[in-house]
Amino acid sequence: MKFGREFETQMIQEWKEAYMDYRSLKSIVKQILRYHLQKQQRPPAPPPPPPTGDTVPLKTDSGGGGTGTAGLSRRISLYRAFSGLTNRASRSPKKSHKHHNPLSSKRHHHHHYHLFDDDEEQVILINEDETSSYTTTFLSSAEEGGEMEVQFFRRLDGEFNKVLRFYKQKVENVMEEADELSRQLNVLIALRVKVENPNVHLPPDLNSVASAPASPHTTMRTPATSPMDVIREMEQTEDKKVFKPAPVEMLDHIKLKIEPETPLSTLKLMILGLPSEQTFSKPELKRAEELMNRAFVEFYQKLRFLKSYCFLNQLAFAKILKKYDKTTSRNASKPYLNTVDHSYLGSCDEVSRLMSRVEATFIKHFANGNHREGMKCLRPKTKREKHRITYFLGFFSGCAVALAIAITVLVHIRGLTKSEGRHQYMENIFPLYSLFGFVAVHLFMYAADIYFWSRYRVNYPFIFGFEQGNDLGYREVLLVGSGLAVLTFGGVISNLDMEMDPRTKSFSVITELVPLALLVCLLMALFCPFNIIYRSSRYFFVGSVFRCLLSPLYKVILPDFFLADQLTSQVQTFRSLLFYVCYYGWGGDFKKRTHTCYDSEIYKELYLVVAIIPYWFRFAQSIRRLVEEKDKMHGLNALKYLSTILAVAARTIFEMKRGTYWLTVAVTTSSIATMFNTYWDIFKDWGLMNRNSKNPWLRDKLLVPYKSIYFIVMVVNVVLRLAWMQTVLGIKEAPFLHKRALVAVVASLEIVRRGIWNFFRLENEHLNNVGKYRAFKSVPLPFQELGGSKTV
Repeated sequence: MKFGREFETQMIQEWKEAYMDYRSLKSIVKQILRYHLQKQQRPPAPPPPPPTGDTVPLKTDSGGGGTGTAGLSRRISLYRAFSGLTNRASRSPKKSHKHHNPLSSKRHHHHHYHLFDDDEEQVILINEDETSSYTTTFLSSAEEGGEMEVQFFRRLDGEFNKVLRFYKQKVENVMEEADELSRQLNVLIALRVKVENPNVHLPPDLNSVASAPASPHTTMRTPATSPMDVIREMEQTEDKKVFKPAPVEMLDHIKLKIEPETPLSTLKLMILGLPSEQTFSKPELKRAEELMNRAFVEFYQKLRFLKSYCFLNQLAFAKILKKYDKTTSRNASKPYLNTVDHSYLGSCDEVSRLMSRVEATFIKHFANGNHREGMKCLRPKTKREKHRITYFLGFFSGCAVALAIAITVLVHIRGLTKSEGRHQYMENIFPLYSLFGFVAVHLFMYAADIYFWSRYRVNYPFIFGFEQGNDLGYREVLLVGSGLAVLTFGGVISNLDMEMDPRTKSFSVITELVPLALLVCLLMALFCPFNIIYRSSRYFFVGSVFRCLLSPLYKVILPDFFLADQLTSQVQTFRSLLFYVCYYGWGGDFKKRTHTCYDSEIYKELYLVVAIIPYWFRFAQSIRRLVEEKDKMHGLNALKYLSTILAVAARTIFEMKRGTYWLTVAVTTSSIATMFNTYWDIFKDWGLMNRNSKNPWLRDKLLVPYKSIYFIVMVVNVVLRLAWMQTVLGIKEAPFLHKRALVAVVASLEIVRRGIWNFFRLENEHLNNVGKYRAFKSVPLPFQELGGSKTV
């Protein structure tokens, strides 16, 4: 693989614009190469006049500056005061990130660096100004073709200064965050001491302090308190041991910021409000430790990303400069790379030292001293492609195709389409199997989405919050979908009998129970507690579904409202589930393939309710976000779903009662809802139709290189949203299609539309993250100062 492609693959996609633009620099080098090749083909020209010594001024953007436990057991160490991740509290002077060399020292005036040996020809002169921005002067600009090389170094300087500024800013941010995490951890240790009240044995020198009588003249240096207040951390320094008391008293000025995480706690908070007194209990300690654990893991991920960013950019500068040297036969890479090595990018070791400190702290406080378990939490697992996934995918796909062909042949040979029992089969058995068809189609569309997200480098695991290493790829999703298709087609073949047994005047009980058995197997696989069939992904899905069911009582996150959007396209699946209950329950006789569900008033009411439930999820989520975030757009989004609820209700009632009045209501509400939803899809969810963008009527940034695709999907989205016209126009059957099959086709088209919507919705979300350099999830910290909104 060429370096340019590998470079784009390895980079953090949300920081893509902050990386060195290797492709543009490579294109300039190619221009220089083409010029030299053309020059070799031309007859020799007279030598140019000697240079006057003038240099070409180069413009660059300015950038800002930046920058043991001997004597105590490990259990006691969990209650010691924390010395901090950055050690900024110490009185020792800060170490500079720069070494003492002429390139890295900060200058208040321009300096010229001659970095060539005496026997080498000097090609470039590198300057550093007072803002730590670098400018390169190309000394052979008067030569023929020199203007292209001047352009190369001007662009190279711009990219180097851009990378340098971004790296400085990010390092400063992580250092500030490290200080905040240190303070939070100190409070956590104090809370741990207060809640757990550990009974530990102190060393003799500490026991003497603990047993000393209290005195009103006791100073801060010699506190006379309980043994828990004199647990101290023994830190080995160069010349002596220093003891630090655990600051339990700091809890008097601290408030826990732990948000309710269950529906019951949310209701309690809404009814009773915030508690007036601090209650430092074990559940609060456990929740605070969980939040701090997540915060440290996310912080360590930031450090790993920063280290990768630094390394990749240094490697890219080395590659492009060596390519330039090879093309021009010059030796400019040595001085420039020396400058890179001595700059903040190459000489700052804050990130590496901070990573080591975070590892040691996390292992000690959150992994019970177990190095292997601690590093397993900090470093995400790399996902490995398994050959058996590809094998079983091919096997199940082949079986599904073979079974589909077998069903087609059996229907044709037996003449089932013209059989008298065809209508009975379509009314009773087909709705049962169509449920699995809807799920399989959605899985296939989701697999296609994952494939194209990966192809266009949309960071969907980060957006959805999947656990790294456990997220499903498109092959795994296709494997699940093809396995479900094999089971469904196998069940269909077992139920292709159209006539009853003439002796018993009924169908076989075993074959008639096959659809119910398939549904039970599907639910058992979904809730299976064993670590099979992608348990982490199943539990993630079940958790999101549960939060959707109790939408107003849970904080709304992207996976939850994204799943609720998927459920709005699965209305017919909910109705099929309702039909299962009726057919095998109160309203059907499955042995004779008859039922009275469509005549039951209870069924009709539930038929309307289950169609509204998915839209209620999104309506409740939008209201919750409106209350929490005070953003009027969420209020408009709630109005959109309310209009859809009214439209679905009107169409369902019209389907049952008919009449001009309900036809008018259904057409009116559906038209309003369709226009509202279409506008929201294109303008808000996809961020398109911006006439002032670089890509007219689209948006500034596009991942798909073919602009026509965006216009095509906008038209397709509108057309597929008009599928509700099939209901109000009274189209119940189509050529060669029973009315139940037509309903299934229309429902499948809605699932296909949702699959298309998914790709462009996440593309827009990803580009928003890229525009804000948002590559990490924000983890709320558990502690806050009393009397203010600031953290500890």
